[in-house]
Amino acid sequence: MKRTEADYQTLRKLRCIADYQFFPGIGDKLFSREVTISHSPKTGKIRFIYLNDDLVATVRANDGKIALHLKGAEIILQNTKKPELRVIILKEIVPFIIQGRSVFAKHIIEVDPNIRPGDEVIVVDPDDNLIAVGKAILSEKEMRAFQAGAAVKIRISKNMN
Repeated sequence: MKRTEADYQTLRKLRCIADYQFFPGIGDKLFSREVTISHSPKTGKIRFIYLNDDLVATVRANDGKIALHLKGAEIILQNTKKPELRVIILKEIVPFIIQGRSVFAKHIIEVDPNIRPGDEVIVVDPDDNLIAVGKAILSEKEMRAFQAGAAVKIRISKNMN
């Protein structure tokens, strides 16, 4: 498929959003030239980003930020070091998180020090295996300090795929 200048501009825009939302340079890794981008038929805005037939991410209509899917999380895990963008949980609670339950602060072993409430985070086990993707409810400091309450609301997990 031949790409147009508009396709390249869209790809550049996606990479800039990823660099801003996650960290500089990750946009090139997350959205390679091989991705396919689909737009909303009503608004024309970017909706879904695929790599081959795997959904990498969506662009949220309400705020324009990227919502990762499992393939996107895998790409980030391959291109970052622990604990970047991660919430590392106890191995014993993995079965519950795979079912889509929230991660509680008391079950967190380690967390990226740059995580803020509302950030997109990748939930992994101690061996850095992908478990789920979700939204941080607490900051890194709160996740470490609290012994009760939800820390990450799971949006998609390995079992929910």
